[in-house]
Amino acid sequence: MQKIILMGAVGCGKTSLIQAMRGEDLNYNKTQTLEFIDEMIDTPGEYILHRKFIQSLTVTAAEADVVGLVQSVSEHEQIFSQGFGAMYPKTVIGIVTKMDLATDDAEIRFVETQLKEAGAERIFYVSSKEKVGLEKLHDFLSEGETIKKQEITK
Repeated sequence: MQKIILMGAVGCGKTSLIQAMRGEDLNYNKTQTLEFIDEMIDTPGEYILHRKFIQSLTVTAAEADVVGLVQSVSEHEQIFSQGFGAMYPKTVIGIVTKMDLATDDAEIRFVETQLKEAGAERIFYVSSKEKVGLEKLHDFLSEGETIKKQEITK
């Protein structure tokens, strides 16, 4: 499985996503520092919200194969600047979290647009609470390993 670093604002659901992907019960736990959990890297939301920490994300992203830009469907502001993902020479994906809280399609489209403008090549829609969309994300991360191995053997 490819290693993914999750970046997003405070409370967007990065830690819950990791817990759900691992089949754990969801327990809110404010991430205070970088956490390496299996093939996932959890980052504090402050690292996105306070630009002085961007360098920490850049250095840590070197450890990952995929950059996951995470934004909750209920976040109605721009979290990532346009082209943000371009600074990472890796696959950049967008993950719309808390889909169970979506009230209409416009909310979803807004977040989707924000993530695409930030550089996400592909968007995943998940609800850690309802366990929706996790399998597609897991499959994507698992399939990437196969592609990389095939590229190496060519």
